Amino acid sequence: MESDQPSLFDEHIAGLPDAIAHDGDTYNPFRDASRLNAQTRAVFDLMRDGQWRTLAQISHFIHQPEASISARLRDLRKAKYGSNDVSRHYLGQGLYAYRLLPNERFDG
Repeated sequence: MESDQPSLFDEHIAGLPDAIAHDGDTYNPFRDASRLNAQTRAVFDLMRDGQWRTLAQISHFIHQPEASISARLRDLRKAKYGSNDVSRHYLGQGLYAYRLLPNERFDG
């Protein structure tokens, strides 16, 4: 079903000009933007179903490093990435599971 609502991952989202701009001391948009946007999209697309998953489980499905997944989950909490609800649940022995509940404004 087509929607007039912009996707979080559109290059230009009205009201959110920095929606795809990552940051950090080592970030180079020419080198990193495409890769990081693809990672963010993959994490979002998998996790938008609201299921609890560990970083290892997410990595298994999207074939990305756990450290990158953790960073993308943190990004998805930020306002410029939709202020999504990303919860974590302690499973024990240092292991956490994560659940994404998308902000309906950007669930696309």
